[in-house]
Amino acid sequence: MTDTNTAQPIVLGDVEILRIVEWQAPFAPARDLVPGVGPEVWESNREWLAPDHWEPDTDRVVAALQTWVIRSAGRTVLVDTGVGNGRERPGNPLFHQRQGDFPGRLAQAGVRPQDVDLVVNTHIHADHVGWNTHAVEGDEAWQPTFPNARYLLPAADDTHFGPAGGYGGGVRPDDRLTYEDSVAPVHRAGQAVLWDGEYRIDDHLTLEAAPGHTPGSAVLRLSSRGERAVFVGDLLHSPVQVLHPDCSSCFCLDPRQAATSRRRVLERAADEGELVIPAHFGGSGVVRPRRQGGGFGLEPWAVS
Repeated sequence: MTDTNTAQPIVLGDVEILRIVEWQAPFAPARDLVPGVGPEVWESNREWLAPDHWEPDTDRVVAALQTWVIRSAGRTVLVDTGVGNGRERPGNPLFHQRQGDFPGRLAQAGVRPQDVDLVVNTHIHADHVGWNTHAVEGDEAWQPTFPNARYLLPAADDTHFGPAGGYGGGVRPDDRLTYEDSVAPVHRAGQAVLWDGEYRIDDHLTLEAAPGHTPGSAVLRLSSRGERAVFVGDLLHSPVQVLHPDCSSCFCLDPRQAATSRRRVLERAADEGELVIPAHFGGSGVVRPRRQGGGFGLEPWAVS
């Protein structure tokens, strides 16, 4: 597994964006991750998919586990918080008892835990909420990693994955573990903010519901002095889904609804010139879609 950390800033208007990478490596077989996309699609797009997004020799999708740091209106905002250290995730060997230096990588980017004002969890999956909390030596309870932050959690996900929803209905045992070690402690500390529909953070940042991947999946829109971006979480796991937006990942709880949300977000991005910033893309981590026939294409520089 390759560890990389790309902290080259992106500046859009008055907003600065930094990328903190926990790891980037081949993750899952392509047809397992996005079942609706056939081998001919991957092969015909080999020139730009490899090596940042697809490993042809093993037919595995290359994915990154990363957090986006946004500096906006005098505040520091984190978008998703990765897997975390020392987690019991028996259903996923990649995440189980992982040990990494995410806090050190934040520090290298000039971000101390006490400096973080807001944490945005685009949805409640294990690889998006893990560093919400951390273990404190001598204390068996998990504690919020960012002591001064409000944690913005989609209300629909909090219900679905929390005790009220039977921890995701018990479909994946790891969901209970994830909620109990990465979400419940934030509630107990009084730092959780549940939202639904739309939530305006400041003049530049707005959260919007984009359900399907999970009931509460969200996107974060950025607009500053005519420049735009949208952080889409797991609406996209691979750039091939820009070319084939009706194809959802194997992790989407409602694939049809996820496809509807994906197409809506891509249509607006293409029409308004938004950068699209998914949670797990390798390479630059950013794409710029454009209208192409009845679907979408990609600007070449955005996937390099």
